Amino acid sequence: MNKILFLVLLISGGLYAQVKLVSWNLENLGSSKSESEITFIVSTLKDYDIVAIQEVVAGDGGAQAVAKLADELNRTGAKWDYVVSNPTSGSSYKTERYAYLWKPSKVKLKGKPWLETKYNQEIDREPYFAMFEYEGKEFTLVNFHAITKKMQPETEIKYFKYFFDEYPKLNLIFLGDFNCPQSHSVFNPWRKNNYIPAFVNQKTSLKKECKKGECLASEFDNIWFNSKIIKVLESKAIPFYLEFESLEKARTISDHIPIVVKFNFI
Repeated sequence: MNKILFLVLLISGGLYAQVKLVSWNLENLGSSKSESEITFIVSTLKDYDIVAIQEVVAGDGGAQAVAKLADELNRTGAKWDYVVSNPTSGSSYKTERYAYLWKPSKVKLKGKPWLETKYNQEIDREPYFAMFEYEGKEFTLVNFHAITKKMQPETEIKYFKYFFDEYPKLNLIFLGDFNCPQSHSVFNPWRKNNYIPAFVNQKTSLKKECKKGECLASEFDNIWFNSKIIKVLESKAIPFYLEFESLEKARTISDHIPIVVKFNFI
């Protein structure tokens, strides 16, 4: 067998296969997003395999906006499926929906996604679980949007440590807007369970205006994975705001930037 053929077989056999996963807090994703804004979001997301979205409007327009995203993604040359959660049930802060969009040619949805309501009295916007399969390996995304920093998101994030015992057989990947930096001690139980963040010292929220060339404000969004099971091949944040003439115009898309990981299994 010549070297070129060997390399082709090696690659097609999955040595370089990977899942490209995006998490994005799309501020108030609903009827307020214009057609051009939806088109811009689609152009940012179309080259990935799975998209997890936070801050989908709970009322009219939220689910429809996700459907528009899926419809336009389907026009980019690949088939996309999507699912939108019911509104979160927390009562002390605003309710929202979550969403997943994915390419069924790359990953397969297993079962029905669910809002984890066991701690919905302690967690305002309870996380949205969805199990996927990639090349025979399963992983479960846990999509989450915490309460704001001034409301002390660590007071609800602390309940996530119980999910390790609740779902011992699931390969959980926690992702979303935690409104809390990965360095916070509330994540120590995660680290003890071999979970590490894909991003360290990466700011992900936008300032209202750039100051001295700095446009990013806080280290809030992240993707946490089990380092004994998952191998992250690449992680990056997408500074989409650089494509706009002003931060004000960029913030019509979102006040957060999307984060991406490319991963495989150990």
